[in-house]
Formats: sequence, structure tokens, C-alpha cells
Amino acid sequence: MKKRIQYLFLLTIGLVSFSCTNQIEDTYTVNSPEYMSYSDLRSAFSVLPPEDIKKAGKIYFKDDFIFINEYQKGIHVIDNSDPSNPQNVSFIEIPGNVDLAIKGNMLYADSYIDLLTIDISNLNDIKEVDRDEDVFPYIIPDFEGGILGSVDTEKGVIIGYKVSTVTEPVNDNGIYYERFVEWDGIFLAGDASANSVSGSGNGVGGSMARFTLYDHYLYAINNSALNLFDVSDPSNPSFTKNIYISWQIETLFPYNQMLFIGAQSGMYIYSLQDPSSPEFISQFRHATACDPVVVEGDYAYVTLRGGNLCGAIDSELEVIDISNIEAPELLKSYPMENPYGLGIDDEVLFVCDGDDGLKIYNAADPYTISDHQLAHYKDIDAFDVIPIGNVLLMIGEDGLYQYDYSDLENIKLLSHIVVYE
Repeated sequence: MKKRIQYLFLLTIGLVSFSCTNQIEDTYTVNSPEYMSYSDLRSAFSVLPPEDIKKAGKIYFKDDFIFINEYQKGIHVIDNSDPSNPQNVSFIEIPGNVDLAIKGNMLYADSYIDLLTIDISNLNDIKEVDRDEDVFPYIIPDFEGGILGSVDTEKGVIIGYKVSTVTEPVNDNGIYYERFVEWDGIFLAGDASANSVSGSGNGVGGSMARFTLYDHYLYAINNSALNLFDVSDPSNPSFTKNIYISWQIETLFPYNQMLFIGAQSGMYIYSLQDPSSPEFISQFRHATACDPVVVEGDYAYVTLRGGNLCGAIDSELEVIDISNIEAPELLKSYPMENPYGLGIDDEVLFVCDGDDGLKIYNAADPYTISDHQLAHYKDIDAFDVIPIGNVLLMIGEDGLYQYDYSDLENIKLLSHIVVYE
């Protein structure tokens, strides 16, 4: 049975108008959902010639290829055998795609409520080989201002909104009016050669990833739960169970038989000694904020982004001592401007500080990180990074950047694929 969420508004003078009959009226904006039917969604997979990147999201690296999510549209495939001259190879059209992960020759991608398995063993003949339907929660995309109109999940997935202005009388008490939105368990939106990908091993995602692989399992998070898929047969994932973690979990990072989960309320640590049944170890709590995490050795590095819907006021980098994994402890925090993703490689720390750019530090001493900044690229808007073998992949609003950091005294820009608005 569908539930209804009641929206109750207090009228203010600025919202009230009087008609010619002196009746109090209110004018407001309604976002009425526009839908793609489920049948259209499940026949929309397509492989197209390369397209310009317009709204870059998550990044993933496998062998000599970079896979870049075009937010809710699909995946760009980039041949990166020469990082100084990356080549845009093709575009995989996947409506509703946000996250991806790769095991061997199989790419896993969300498509709104479905999980797709895509064979990329031959990049000249990319194929959808499996689709698990209705395994992810129904998502309500973001909208700007106003209220949400009625949602009918039977019509399909929401792909946008028709915006309209409505004027209506205030109810008889002259102070309050009521509106209702249909609700049904849905979440507000608020992871070789030029022709092939090596068949062994897993790829590497960034710190903002909501998908990750460990052993024979794919882990995928929604707003509150960790979903487990058995990928022992990589071409035929099998959903096994979900584990409730906490409200507003956001990112996944596997490390040393453990899974570090970033949430707006803190960092959760789970044991992966039995990959089929992750077990809670401990939690580190912090002020409510958006929270990706990466780990190296005895330290976890967390960025907290304030001044947004995540709730925090201040933005900062936190260094957490996890030498006692059952009792994580904050060592030091450093102010940041607007941080998103981050990466760590052999005590070199990379922080994407939003519109304040990419910052690179020597993190050998966790107490003096800010005193050992190696580089600061201010003129870019940085979102997430993957450090791979002395080459840094960085995605942001301006596109994909690659840097050679083999010589920390002379970090070099190798290439830049531009985002086209």
C-alpha cells in the first residue's frame, strides 16, 4: 500500500495574496515527475560512438582503461594506454547510471532500480549479459525549489520534472494549508589493448564510490543499507542480502580485510573475514557532514564538507588513528574549503577541495600535514581522485586530469580531457 507524506506549511506575508473577493491565496511551484517506463528502461542499453563529457561523475580504473560516469546517462570508455594522450573510445548508454565496478571482464552498473552486468572483454563488442531487476530503491532525483508533485511508481522511473506555478486558496482557517505526496518506500537522491580488457582481477574506484568488490562479492550501498551480490559467476550476479548500516551512508572503501563505510554521521568499520557476511567492528562519530574515507596503514583520512545539505558548518580533513580498530580515535583535523574525494599512496595524500582545487600533501606525520603541502592546483574544481602507479587520475567539473607524481618535487600535468557544458 502506498503511503502519503504530509507537507505542512506556515503561510507568511510574502506568500499570501488576495483575490478580488478578498480570499487568501498562495502561489507556489510544483515539480511534476516525468517518467521513463520500465519497459523503455530495460531496452535502453546501447553502445555508441564516443561522446563529449558533459556532467562527469564517478571514475573507475581497470588495466589501461578509465571509465567515467556521465551522471544518470551512462559511461565513457577511455583508452589510457598512454596517459599523456588518452583516447575517448565509446559511450555506454545506461539511463540512471551513477556507480560502477569491474571484476575481470564484467562491468557492473546501476540503472535506476536495476543492476546491469556488461561484458567488456571486447570493447568493440560490449554487451549487456544480465540484468537484476528491482534490486535498488526507487530514487527521487533532485529538484530546484518548490514542492514535489505526486509520485506514481507504477508509471516508471523519474527522469525529470515539469515545473509549473499553481495558485490556490488557503484553507478555511486562514493560516495553514496541507499538501500530500504519494510515497512508496523511495529515497531522495541527494561509485590491455585498445580492443580488450584483461580478464583477471578487479578495477579500482575513487573514494566517492558506492560500489566496491571484495573476494567474490559486489557491495553496493543505498541510503541506509549495504547490499551484497554474489559474483562467483561474474556474468550472473546473485543478490544475497542487505545489511542495515545507518541512515545516510555514502561511500565504501575496502582495506586489509575490512570495509570502511563513510556516512554523514561518521565512519563505520566492518570485518570482511567472511565476505559473505560483513560484521560490525566499530564506529567513529563526527559532526553531521558528507564523508568519504580512504585508509593506509594505521590511519584513516576523512573529509567533512560543510555549508550544504549534509548539515555541517565547517569543512575539514580529519586523520583518525585506527591502530586499535575497535576504538578509532581522532588525531588531528585540518580546515578545508569545500572537500569531496581524496586518495592516499605511500604517505602522499591527495585532497579534492572542490572549487579550491586539488591539494597534495606529504602525510608522513599526521600531526603536521598542513605544513607539508607539495602542490596546490587552484584553478580547477576537483571532485575525486585515483592514485595509480605514480599517475593520479582526477575528475572534476572541468574534466579528467592526469598528473605524474613520480617526482614529488616536480609533479607534472600529463593530460586533460575537457568537460563540455
